[in-house]
Amino acid sequence: MPRRPALLATLSLVAVLLIAAALALTLRSPRPGENSPEVRFVREMTQHHAQAVDMATRIRDRAKDRTLRSVALDITLSQQEQIGQMRGWLTLWGLPWGGQGMTAEHARVMGMATPQEVNRLDTLPGVDAERLFLQLMIRHHQGALSMVQPILREKVRPEVLTLARQINTTQSGEIRLMTQMLRQRGAKPLPFPQAGQGENTNGMDMPGMEAEPGQHQH
Repeated sequence: MPRRPALLATLSLVAVLLIAAALALTLRSPRPGENSPEVRFVREMTQHHAQAVDMATRIRDRAKDRTLRSVALDITLSQQEQIGQMRGWLTLWGLPWGGQGMTAEHARVMGMATPQEVNRLDTLPGVDAERLFLQLMIRHHQGALSMVQPILREKVRPEVLTLARQINTTQSGEIRLMTQMLRQRGAKPLPFPQAGQGENTNGMDMPGMEAEPGQHQH
């Protein structure tokens, strides 16, 4: 098999050249401005992810159910990695990580939990805390899906579009899994928040967002 090493070396060289070409193209692309859809999405999704990591970390330390601990760990690791990725982009674009974040009302409409709801994860008994976590995280994921929809429709930088697609796919699947786990615990998802004056959720119907009467809350 004398030709195999040469073939592998050629394929490796081609792969390196393709990566280098893609990186060069990315670096030549105009940097997104402060008010661009990319920068707004990255900053708001970073804020959104940070709360998901916080909630997942809290329940991972308390949950007795192995599957739930696994889900919480997956959320923690994947969203921490994406936070690092998004902050890296802001650095490359010459922009600060901070900036104007979501208002409390915007965060609510995007499915984020209130500080009081997050703190209840530490004070409720174990099974009740697991149930609340699933309800809060399903709603939180639904908010993330509403955030990616405009990015999926707009002409944005390819790396941002790729991340939006990844979030859409991953969190849609996690919503289905967590909804099943919640039903096994005799509860239903929380109703998704309605937009108040000046807020817009783009009217998107997303997996796991069906309205269900008589929500069971704990």
